[in-house]
Amino acid sequence: MSPTPPRLFDRGLVRKHLDRAAPAFENADFLHRRAAEDAVERLEAIMRDFPLAVDLSARRGAFGQALARSDARPRVGLVIEADLSHAMLKGRSGPRLVADEERLPFAAGGLDLAISTFGLHWTNDVVGALIQIRRALRPDGLFIGAFLGGSTLFELRRSLIDAEAELTGGAGSRVSPFADAADAAGLLQRAGFALPVADVDRVTVRYAHPLKLLADLRQMGETNALADRHPRRLSRAVLGRAFELYVERFAEADGRVPATFEILTLTGWAPHASQQQPLKPGSAKMRLAEALGVEENPLPREED
Repeated sequence: MSPTPPRLFDRGLVRKHLDRAAPAFENADFLHRRAAEDAVERLEAIMRDFPLAVDLSARRGAFGQALARSDARPRVGLVIEADLSHAMLKGRSGPRLVADEERLPFAAGGLDLAISTFGLHWTNDVVGALIQIRRALRPDGLFIGAFLGGSTLFELRRSLIDAEAELTGGAGSRVSPFADAADAAGLLQRAGFALPVADVDRVTVRYAHPLKLLADLRQMGETNALADRHPRRLSRAVLGRAFELYVERFAEADGRVPATFEILTLTGWAPHASQQQPLKPGSAKMRLAEALGVEENPLPREED
């Protein structure tokens, strides 16, 4: 029996944040739209059909909207929109499903395509969620997922930690942790995906004041949902000092402050016999020197 993963996030609080953000989510959905449009661009380069797809973390439908404008649309059949938040799915037509990425309801081998944009970084067991997605895909089914990486909001994190340490003598967890870009492809491999690929897209958004960044995070539903949150609420004094440090350290010449978002995009395929396989060691038909058209010069042997 595999060990239970640690509970990093309060999934009920994640849902609450998304429900709160839903009515005006479009006012701050620029990252979600960017990830959705990137997923559609990847589909445009794949010349095959996907009769049944699911859009996990559909939010307000950015992937479906981007797909509708794309040349890839005729190759993608029925798209099921799924989300942890019922409020995010409310008011749209088409098949919709409230679903938790940690407990997916799909039958094994039933999907041809699975898309996930900005949902996996709120799961307590990313590899476990990916395993469920892989099992739900038919052999040679495709997964494209985007989530926030480790460099995300490093300016805000440093400012909050230093401000709280300065004023209270200690600092708690105020911003959720994110996966490291170096480990991204390994997550797919551990989940059993074939041909894993990981890409990094770093986005810098400039704000007139850090307070506007916090407003956007709230409107995205991306505020702190750690299960082990700091027992004390963030005071106005600490927050004010954090804003001062943010401006002092990171403000640009025009006075605006940058906020870094790192988007990790994963692409992987459910294993199938038709896929390209790595050659076994020693099975090459030609020596490397011969393939490169150069003379091979063996290294001299060391004498005992």
